[in-house]
Amino acid sequence: MQLCNGNHFLYPQNSPIIYRHHRKLIRYCKPTVLAVANSPKLRLSESLQQETLLSLEWPTLCHQLSSFTQTSMGHAVVQKAQIPFGKSLEESQKLLNQTSAALAMMQSQPLDLSAIEDIAGILNSAVSGQLLSPSEICAVRRTLRAVNNVWKKLTEAAELDGDSLQRYSPLLELLKNCNFLTELEEKIGFCIDCKLLIILDRASEDLELIRAERKRNMENLDSLLKKVAAQIFQAGGIDKPLITKRRSRMCVGIKASHKYLLPDGIALNVSSSGATYFMEPKEAVEFNNMEVRLSNSEIAEETAILSLLTAEIAKSERKIKYLMDRVLEIDLAFARAGFAQWMDGVCPILSSQSHVSFDSSINIEGIKHPLLLGSSLRSLSAASSNSNPLKSDVENSEMTVGSLSKGISDFPVPIDIKVECETRVVVITGPNTGGKTASMKTLGLASLMSKAGLYLPAKNHPRLPWFDLILADIGDHQSLEQNLSTFSGHISRIVDILELVSRESLVLIDEIGSGTDPSEGVALATSILQYLRDRVGLAVVTTHYADLSCLKDKDTRFENAATEFSLETLRPTYRILWGSTGDSNALNIAKSIGFDRKIIQRAQKLVERLRPERQQHRKSELYQSLMEERRKLESQARTAASLHAEIMDLYREIEDEAKDLDRRAAHLKAKETQQVQQELNFAKVQIDTVVQDFENRLRDASADEINSLIKESESAIAAIVEAHRPDDDFSVSETNTSSFTPQFGEQVHVKSLGDKLATVVEVPGDDDSVLVQYGKMRVRVKKNNIRPIPNSKRKNAANPAPRLRKQQEDRQSGSAGSSNEEASYGPRVQTSKNSLDLRGMRVEEASHQLDIALACWESRSVLFVIHGMGTGVVKERVLEILRNHPRVAKYEQESPMNYGCTVAYIK
Repeated sequence: MQLCNGNHFLYPQNSPIIYRHHRKLIRYCKPTVLAVANSPKLRLSESLQQETLLSLEWPTLCHQLSSFTQTSMGHAVVQKAQIPFGKSLEESQKLLNQTSAALAMMQSQPLDLSAIEDIAGILNSAVSGQLLSPSEICAVRRTLRAVNNVWKKLTEAAELDGDSLQRYSPLLELLKNCNFLTELEEKIGFCIDCKLLIILDRASEDLELIRAERKRNMENLDSLLKKVAAQIFQAGGIDKPLITKRRSRMCVGIKASHKYLLPDGIALNVSSSGATYFMEPKEAVEFNNMEVRLSNSEIAEETAILSLLTAEIAKSERKIKYLMDRVLEIDLAFARAGFAQWMDGVCPILSSQSHVSFDSSINIEGIKHPLLLGSSLRSLSAASSNSNPLKSDVENSEMTVGSLSKGISDFPVPIDIKVECETRVVVITGPNTGGKTASMKTLGLASLMSKAGLYLPAKNHPRLPWFDLILADIGDHQSLEQNLSTFSGHISRIVDILELVSRESLVLIDEIGSGTDPSEGVALATSILQYLRDRVGLAVVTTHYADLSCLKDKDTRFENAATEFSLETLRPTYRILWGSTGDSNALNIAKSIGFDRKIIQRAQKLVERLRPERQQHRKSELYQSLMEERRKLESQARTAASLHAEIMDLYREIEDEAKDLDRRAAHLKAKETQQVQQELNFAKVQIDTVVQDFENRLRDASADEINSLIKESESAIAAIVEAHRPDDDFSVSETNTSSFTPQFGEQVHVKSLGDKLATVVEVPGDDDSVLVQYGKMRVRVKKNNIRPIPNSKRKNAANPAPRLRKQQEDRQSGSAGSSNEEASYGPRVQTSKNSLDLRGMRVEEASHQLDIALACWESRSVLFVIHGMGTGVVKERVLEILRNHPRVAKYEQESPMNYGCTVAYIK
């Protein structure tokens, strides 16, 4: 059989009807790979690393990550904790870059990988020589098409924005040099209908001929049997014509008593009652024989086609597996991106290594234990979704985000990890249940996550080195089977760690030297730490031995850290104090648990006797005093930072409002111009009316009445002009502005504000400075920097002086114990936090929102109610509510500088 590849489609040509030699496939043998026996040290390294992953609960973290995979392949790999780690700094950085690219892709155009199937079993079957079914072959085609679509979406997303090409390049590099096997996909689609899972006639010329011949033969056979069945029915040999198939041959039904109607017929079967025979007429024998031959030929031809397609798939097995490996990497990248988005992670910065020394500096701020954070996120998400299942998805998601942001700040407690570049050993001391081991595990998990390309649940830009090995001795390694006690199991693990460590390794040891005599344990632990100091990148150990904290005094490569313990609550705060040493606080913890007071007091006396000198107690008191002072300073610093942030937000909002003043001034000017134009039009209409009346009366007037009509019309026109003429009887020249003293509530022009109109809110003092309000902004200017406005403008502008004077009287006549009640309301600057916008609402909705705001608003504060201009219906309802509400002390209606807004003062 030959393959016709002219159009890249597969079909047999010039082949016999039955292809028996295609029943079996030639097996494709992979090149044999010589297995190199692992050395004992390599086996020990792999064993210790697996135990370290279990100690740090890495499989649990992978279980959390698995929910973000999209393909069955990725889910299986992550569930088994088989995600790849970078074997070098460059590989880990490459994984982080892929995560960043996937995160950027998710934020702009999410990528769907769910259509990609796991076809590893199908490929193995094809290579082993098994004939693939049409459904299996179509699974290969669907996967190849889905991968090709992924590549197209990636390239399209990168081409939409020129800058995105660099951003998505880590993902594009994965599929850049892949063979998507479009020819194989097209061949399968040409030969098989993957919706109906049938082989198409066009798959081969012989199959098309066989099926055409079989169709014609079946038509002839069916026509013959219908004719015979009709004759039998007419002769009374059957109740109704019956055509069926027995023993793979077409036949007709006939009563046993009428078999003579088919004298040369062949009885193929008989009914269970024996009353009906199924007979093949003599004329149909040749047609049935042809049907059997053609059916066998069709099956053989279909088998041949499936064999050829299976061979093509087996031949392309390496290329397909390579392509699926790249797809798996993309799936893992998007899983890491989704995981980072879920826990609000940030990309770590892996410090570079020099050929001379290892940079062990670590600066991680506010990192949370990933496993504790994951369980907290899941519990908060479940609680928010179960709180009201009738709400829509959008409402649930908003509520979830709110509850998460509120709950994450409480648990787990974030810690800071700061290690200097020269430090090689960190000794962590502190009370039991204080978080020493959890903090050490957090560092270990952070190192593993950064190696695997995962973001860290921390703040800012966490920085840490890349470690070639991360080895941990955490937990109890007691084993009855291996005859190991707690101490011997602990020491045997440390022996293995010391054999494998390098200058780029991270070693984590929990409770070093414990489980034996304290004096020998301290000596052994000191010797181990001094050994690690010269041979490891960084070692972090926890201990209750205070003597180990003294190593820092003799060697700067040692550093101390302590978990904080509050003597007020007798509970740990789970914070790490770097550069400090901590007490075990065993007696305090026992006291808080509820231990007998007499036992605690006796233990305290014994502690005093065992201590060689009383200065230890003084040092502890001094330490606690310093810690208390440190907590106070940190609290004050956080308060100051919070106030600074609020002030900056208020400053930016006021700055935005100030930038908008020019637009508002132009709006006011246009409004005043419109009013003047309306008055001119009205005056013109009045004058035209007088003139028209004069002309009408002039036609019928006598000579004696003309003069009186003229005088009457002139008087009417003069009265109209006088009514609309500005009052210029008072003006102030530039020369006498120095003698001008503004009054409270008076409107003046401020030169430094571009001669804008402002309101005096404080009369000049001894320094000749005046406090004026321009819109929502109050500024203090010199007296010579303002000038009065003419009387005409004063009459046209709404003068807020009476209102301001009334405010001043209200403040002066307030409570006797307060000399300035206005100050208790805080600054009267409108911001988004103290405003209620009712524009666009109906009266009922606006009333409801205002009632809620007044009931929940903070006491002694100001509420800016924005009701707009409109028809005035909402404004009237707002004023009615404010006038009668028991919590409203007073309110100020809109002013020329603040149209559409009423200010309410809450009691």
